[in-house]
Amino acid sequence: MVKVIELGANNTILNNYIAEIRNVEVQGDRMRFRKNMERIGELMAYEISKTLDYEKVTVTTPLGEKETNILVEQPVLATIMRAGLPLHQGFLNIFDKADNAFIAAYRKYDKNEDFEIRIEYYSSANIDGRVLMLVDPMLATGSSLVQCLDGLLHDDMKPKKVHLAAVIASSEGVDYVRKKLSKYNATLWVGDIDDELTAKAYIVPGLGDAGDLAYGEKE
Repeated sequence: MVKVIELGANNTILNNYIAEIRNVEVQGDRMRFRKNMERIGELMAYEISKTLDYEKVTVTTPLGEKETNILVEQPVLATIMRAGLPLHQGFLNIFDKADNAFIAAYRKYDKNEDFEIRIEYYSSANIDGRVLMLVDPMLATGSSLVQCLDGLLHDDMKPKKVHLAAVIASSEGVDYVRKKLSKYNATLWVGDIDDELTAKAYIVPGLGDAGDLAYGEKE
């Protein structure tokens, strides 16, 4: 069973950043949009860090020694390009020694405006037996996230734990992920969950196209 944690349900500064990336009067500033995505990534990574395994070590200072707890092992951070890059950078700011994975995926539309998810490229460190964090800012239908995760975990590769992070999700997408990824030991972390999903798989009210807002409209 996939556990779902909606971070925006609590009153934290995270909601300020989510409000800005939604706000049509603010989101036109690409640099601020990317920075807000990055800051959201940092906060989500911090929350996830509380669930990881730690070990006690002794640190030597100029004046003595101090015991503290540090991560047992670094995670593998993965993102689906291009929209996920600012969010991924936020995670990387926190887990600065992490290994990384990148997935090149896109929507291929036909003349009827129907689409399929096409994946052209995976680049990843070894994930077997490790903690994997897959970040994607928008969880609409959930199909691309499921397809990318299944493709990343090929050849019976089994991570110790999977953390999925999305800034805004549709309730339909959340249900789809719960159903399709129940075989994994996974937790889905989301900022906000919106109820409506259009016929063209856009989340309403959502925020628009995260990739276009971060990097400009594509042809």
